[in-house]
Amino acid sequence: MNPWVLLGFAIATEVTATLSLRASDGFKRLGFSIVVIVGYGLSFWLLGLILRELPSGVVYAIWSGFGIAIIAVAGRFLFDDRLPIAAIGGIALILVGILTINLSGAGGR
Repeated sequence: MNPWVLLGFAIATEVTATLSLRASDGFKRLGFSIVVIVGYGLSFWLLGLILRELPSGVVYAIWSGFGIAIIAVAGRFLFDDRLPIAAIGGIALILVGILTINLSGAGGR
């Protein structure tokens, strides 16, 4: 499968796991706790597959950057987390950084 598609799945499973970590209430809620363990495991397994074809720095920058942005926005809506204007600016800079990495051609081996 295309490593970029796998990266999308890796990001989705990491985001799901992280949001479930918050919802698990310190691993007190079994269903969310299981999602955390399975989600992180699947995300790292997918990263291992992706790293066969793409550079680790680029993959990790995209994986973590998109994860940060998505979790911050989702946390605002799901958990009513505060998202100050400076944080929004920081998230925008992260996304610009990801775009810059991709436009630079750094995604190839």
